[in-house]
Amino acid sequence: MKIKSHPMASAEMDMTPMMDVTFQLIAFFMMVTNFEQTQADERVRLAADALAKPPEVKLAHELVINIGYRRNKEGNKVDDQPFVFVPGEELRIPEFRNRLKQEAQLYQVKAVKLEDVTVVIRADADVPAGQVQEFIQMSQEAKFEKFALKAKQSAD
Repeated sequence: MKIKSHPMASAEMDMTPMMDVTFQLIAFFMMVTNFEQTQADERVRLAADALAKPPEVKLAHELVINIGYRRNKEGNKVDDQPFVFVPGEELRIPEFRNRLKQEAQLYQVKAVKLEDVTVVIRADADVPAGQVQEFIQMSQEAKFEKFALKAKQSAD
């Protein structure tokens, strides 16, 4: 008796469900990722305080400013004067005056009232309080009214 052999069908796996699951995971991780740290500059070493706590309500409009020092690999200051770190630039505090005015104009073009914008200052722990006050005064001259200082919470 003759046995008829049928050509074997090639076994192909349907990758559509695998791709769907992959894209679902990508979307999930994008949604749960903490994007708050994107405006943080690692060169700024925040002061630690036992009273520091995260804001209870997310600010609708915030302008995050990083003030710190240029440091070498060991973490020592290279320059005694602090800088305002802007992506791609390092400006001295007095040099940032025009940039603040430009930021104020941008918010006004977007139809955002400057009294609704909070200037969040992330100042290095070594930056003298007088220089932070100078920055706040410059911000007030640019018509900003709300300010918040960032610090990391100490374990005490």
